[in-house]
Amino acid sequence: MSKIDLYTNPMSRGQIMRWALHEVGAEYEQHILEYGTTMKSPEYLAVNPMGKVPAIVHNGHVVTECAAICAYLTDAFPHSGLQPAEAERASYYRWMFFGAGPVEAAVTNHASGFDPAPDKEMMFGYGSYDRVIDTLEKHFSDNAYVCGDRFTGADLYVGSQVIWGVMFGTMPPRSSLVQYSDRLTARAAYIAAKAIDSALIAEAQPASAG
Repeated sequence: MSKIDLYTNPMSRGQIMRWALHEVGAEYEQHILEYGTTMKSPEYLAVNPMGKVPAIVHNGHVVTECAAICAYLTDAFPHSGLQPAEAERASYYRWMFFGAGPVEAAVTNHASGFDPAPDKEMMFGYGSYDRVIDTLEKHFSDNAYVCGDRFTGADLYVGSQVIWGVMFGTMPPRSSLVQYSDRLTARAAYIAAKAIDSALIAEAQPASAG
């Protein structure tokens, strides 16, 4: 299978995609883009007109949006074993889209200082930040992973949001969320991918300081 082109920046959601690529065992070539310059270049806008990362190109096909890339890689590399089994599909798709919709919107809005007034909650797909967090907490109190006791491609996306949220305080450090985050960050593929992005960030810091 041909190599994948990964367009990313180490200080972005591109970290999710690098982790996913390591989990599925894909060969990839990284293209590091910078905010405001190469990320908005005509060459990259031809790949992703939104001018944001991450994006991948595989066999001539462009895939953007973190949840979509995680789902795509899971399907494209079935030998990784990250696809949902028949009995896992409901949870797999339910929580993947819950992460891409309610979690993403509620957490980013809340972190930006915006929460819908109680009488406006019905206008928003997630209702309220507290309801979203309570729903996540309940699921991971009852399940080790998105689909129960087994790590799947859905954990790449949902898990990345929980890892980030617990690490940077955009989610409260409730025990089930912290324990879920700890299970994921102990994975060999996560550690390997994180080391690459951490090294890239460290390399860029002296240049920024200068």
